[in-house]
Amino acid sequence: MFSATSRYASVADATYQDASGRQFLYKLLRLTPTAPTLLVHTVVQQDRLDLLAATFYSDPEQFWRICDANVAMRPDDLLQVGFQLQIALVQR
Repeated sequence: MFSATSRYASVADATYQDASGRQFLYKLLRLTPTAPTLLVHTVVQQDRLDLLAATFYSDPEQFWRICDANVAMRPDDLLQVGFQLQIALVQR
């Protein structure tokens, strides 16, 4: 269902059964992991999370790792010029 690099790949599945007996598969709550900080990046005008993820993780789809490291509910909030982004080590 999710790619191996998705933030949901390791989240356990669960099943819900409604009153009529139909079953629905869903993912359990994903807890935000904590990871050691590799470095700090100061946001500049042209930064985008996908480009930063490509730079630091060699994969633009890993932008969520930056969001997790900075406990971001709204990723766009991380891109204010001058903001100090925490860049976390990849946990395997």
